[in-house]
Amino acid sequence: MTSDSTEPSFEEALKALEEIVRKLESGEAPLDESIALYEQGHKLRALCQARLDAAQAKIEQIVLGADGAPAGTRPFDAD
Repeated sequence: MTSDSTEPSFEEALKALEEIVRKLESGEAPLDESIALYEQGHKLRALCQARLDAAQAKIEQIVLGADGAPAGTRPFDAD
């Protein structure tokens, strides 16, 4: 994570989350540290999910005209 008070980037948060998962799965951390790691991991997961949700909301679908050429965009709807 970054050393200042700003939130980490998506990539930094994901890397930190992967490291937490590795430590928890290895069993190398004592119980108290494992609990703290789990809490930190939960916060990082929420941050990553929020960033992914925000990115998905920005995705647009290209609309093609009758001639097959791009005619504009509309919000992406995964449903």
